[in-house]
Amino acid sequence: MPEAIIDNRLFVLVLQHPQERREALATAPAMVALLHRARLVAGLSWPNLARALGHEADPRRWGGLYLGSARPKALGQGREVIVLGRDGEPLADPEPILKRLDGIVLLDGSWKEAKTLWWRNPWLLKLHRLVVNPPAPARISHLRREPRREALSTLEAAALVLRHLEPGPAAADALLAALDRLMAGQQE
Repeated sequence: MPEAIIDNRLFVLVLQHPQERREALATAPAMVALLHRARLVAGLSWPNLARALGHEADPRRWGGLYLGSARPKALGQGREVIVLGRDGEPLADPEPILKRLDGIVLLDGSWKEAKTLWWRNPWLLKLHRLVVNPPAPARISHLRREPRREALSTLEAAALVLRHLEPGPAAADALLAALDRLMAGQQE
């Protein structure tokens, strides 16, 4: 029985490094299949947000999961989604920005591949920089090694952000359930 598609408010755009498509445990396709407002595009660079998205969008109303050297525990005062200002410091009151977001951009690939996507797409700097500060290690960490504690799979990162920015938990819960099924299939 096919899963119901979740009617999420916040659009999720995934920029996937071409090599990530070969990964056995790639989580982005499962995530995009579950969300009504989501798109997965594979490649290395796009001239702007609108081209990657496939339609016009105001970058000031979008956030990008930031890969920089921010240390969430020290920055976030217990927040799970942190918004960094242009100076790289966390905003004292991120709520006005978070409530106005139309969408988020996630980079899908190994850390090296994600960094390549970050540097090849300078328009990402026009987006609000979001940093995730997960309350627990990645669920997927027993199947693959993550380089840092706050490192999550693309699907887990999206679920964490959606849990805080959607009106209810349905999108996040559906994504995490899909991840659990994906991982169970890998263990068989």
